[in-house]
Amino acid sequence: MKYIAADFGAGSGRVIVGESTPSGIALTEVHRFPNRQITLGGTVHWDFLALFEELKTGLKKAFSKYDDIVSIGIDTWGVDFGLIDRNGSLLANPVCYRDARTAGMLDKAFQSIPKEEFFALTGNQFMEINTVFQLLAMKERGDVALEVADKLLFMPDLFNYYLCGVAANEYTIATTSQMLNPSTQEWDAEVFSRLGLPIGIMQRIAPAGTILGELLPDVAEEVGAPAGIKVVTVGSHDTASAIASISPEVSDGWAFISSGTWSLMGIDTPSPIVTPDALASDFTNEGITNGHISFLRNITGLWLLQNLEQEWKAAGEDYTYTSLIADAEKSTVDSIVDVDAPCFSKPRSMSVAIRDYCKNGGMQVPETKGDFMRVVCMSLAAKYADVKTKLEQCSGQTIDTIYVVGGGSQNVLLNRLTAEKTGCRVVPCEKEATAIGNIMVQMSIQNNSTF
Repeated sequence: MKYIAADFGAGSGRVIVGESTPSGIALTEVHRFPNRQITLGGTVHWDFLALFEELKTGLKKAFSKYDDIVSIGIDTWGVDFGLIDRNGSLLANPVCYRDARTAGMLDKAFQSIPKEEFFALTGNQFMEINTVFQLLAMKERGDVALEVADKLLFMPDLFNYYLCGVAANEYTIATTSQMLNPSTQEWDAEVFSRLGLPIGIMQRIAPAGTILGELLPDVAEEVGAPAGIKVVTVGSHDTASAIASISPEVSDGWAFISSGTWSLMGIDTPSPIVTPDALASDFTNEGITNGHISFLRNITGLWLLQNLEQEWKAAGEDYTYTSLIADAEKSTVDSIVDVDAPCFSKPRSMSVAIRDYCKNGGMQVPETKGDFMRVVCMSLAAKYADVKTKLEQCSGQTIDTIYVVGGGSQNVLLNRLTAEKTGCRVVPCEKEATAIGNIMVQMSIQNNSTF
């Protein structure tokens, strides 16, 4: 039996077919497509219509190639959503979290709910991109779409809705909204009431591993699918699916790093941690597929290195990833920058930003590509060590093993430096962790097992 994982990222999307083999889960990518933001009338949107069309193209390719597919699972980034009217129509293309409409909304919200109380209610890190601040921005400007909306569906929920016709808010994606109570795993009526937001548009919470329904007949016919193909909830938040792919050797004493453009570092805990220390350390409580909480910190990840590589390529400079690692190993530059510093968020030149940071801090200034690679990896490892210490302080756990998933798991230099800085055993896991976790949840439904 085979399973389809549709994985949507901010820059691209993929449709992947997976199956269980004696050596593990085998993946076959059948379709890859770009995803981009579109600015219209000063607002930054996602082109959901184009994305849904790409999803159907991927499904057509999968069903034309395989005749033993049983289900489909969708995962995407967090916080963004679409609004549906009473007739089941999408009111507008979803707005991107990078849109500026939420500027000033944190301070506005804190006038109604003090920051400490807000954190105790929802357990989320305060970021203007969070769903609650997007809705507050819509309310403040009298957005008609919010006034007439019948349903709010997060991005993966939206795809599921137009695949099978069933509206639900999957648990892991709902926890990125800052509107869900992490203890009750229900919408927090206090948040909606005090901010003046309509709780009636929110849908029932569906745990990961829920069979929502079957492909609608017209969709099945269009993509060439047989009757009875199930649409199921997985870890709809891509981070939750990535974490689901980890098979720890012990029940506690381990942490994870989902390493990509962002690094998300945290632990699996059965209940939320909403203490003042957690708030002060910028931790967030997000749901994972086993119904637990991933208590984690968002860290700027390989963004610095990705920007450096873009600069080098634009300048026509030749290098290989292997040569970068080798040159970094030879480098003697030991400067450490704060990867979360604002100057690295959207610099005109990442190399200039890093040089200036080091120069202004009285540190050795990197010159070669190997120097820059070493500075970035050293800085990330130092940040991981700091976050590991704070995780232990907030949770009371002692962490001795770190599992690394995502693209950064293949960076041998970063893994070695992380082990040195944290004093932990570092275990690199699957690069395709999100797709594997997505499919593992689907398999658990078929096998009536837990995940």
